[in-house]
Amino acid sequence: MKEIMVNFFVEYAAVLVFLHVISAVVWIGGMIAVRVAVHPSLQSIDDAKIKLGKTLEIVGRLFNLVIPFIIILIVTATLMAVGLGFKGTELYWLVHVKEVIWTVMVINFIYMYMQRRKAQKLYDIGDLLGAKMHVSNFPNLLLPINILLGLGAIFAGVTLRGF
Repeated sequence: MKEIMVNFFVEYAAVLVFLHVISAVVWIGGMIAVRVAVHPSLQSIDDAKIKLGKTLEIVGRLFNLVIPFIIILIVTATLMAVGLGFKGTELYWLVHVKEVIWTVMVINFIYMYMQRRKAQKLYDIGDLLGAKMHVSNFPNLLLPINILLGLGAIFAGVTLRGF
């Protein structure tokens, strides 16, 4: 299996690296855009129902957008880790650091995804307070955690690939 993965990586290295990088850019860039540009703009909406509805819509669209990119990121990371032959090198520990970072990010994403779905159901039946409680920690805790972890993973990836 390892030989197949190495050969696949050698044959499609540029495409795999591109898909890996663009997936990280879309996921992390999307979170940064929502946290830094969209969230502050939503705060100018006075009507609580409209504000919460738009928040759920925007976050839902972002989450649906990034799901395929998260999957691509995981697949390409696996192919790159094997294909680039880091095992046994002095930077192999950094491969594991990236694996831990992306794993924590995915767990955090899954948690946010499930919380948003619960919030949407509560919103749909008119329970605004309950819905808000499920997403209230997104902008100031959960998104910033994933943004910082993602930036760290990108830095680790640049270190692994060199300049």
